[in-house]
Amino acid sequence: MKSLLSRLFKPVEPSGIPALWHQIVAIAREPEWYRDAGVADTIEGRFDMVSAMTALAMARLQDSGKPQYGVQLTELFITDMDGQLREEGVGDLMVGKHIGKLVSALGGRISAYREGLDSDDPALLEQAVDRNVTLLDGASPAPVAERMRALWTDLQATPMDDLIEGRVAR
Repeated sequence: MKSLLSRLFKPVEPSGIPALWHQIVAIAREPEWYRDAGVADTIEGRFDMVSAMTALAMARLQDSGKPQYGVQLTELFITDMDGQLREEGVGDLMVGKHIGKLVSALGGRISAYREGLDSDDPALLEQAVDRNVTLLDGASPAPVAERMRALWTDLQATPMDDLIEGRVAR
């Protein structure tokens, strides 16, 4: 009986795009971003990192030729942000407006980061980080850009099937 109950109440591990979402959030929460790279460990800084990691994953998913993956990831982003906003006390009437702004910000970041990552000029990615990531006072965007570039290399080295299952070659 105990075995049956443990199987019934065992947490289900997400698969597919939900697994990728969980991996994105885990990467965005890595202490190195905050401790070593100079990202502010605040609500804004954490949102910036979740957005940045989501933008990198979305940019990589664009290579899959299957737009439904990007749609699913965007839906998970929206669901998570909706919950976060409500937890912070944002009322029902304002959540939609805030979500619209957050999704718009994500779209801009996808373009800015992709442009910076595709460029041979490292300053382009640093400028995108400087505009889009809340850094500690006096912190340079260079360490964040460097870590993002390394993650982008890892994402590109990850087979698409593995990426969709949340397994990033690192």
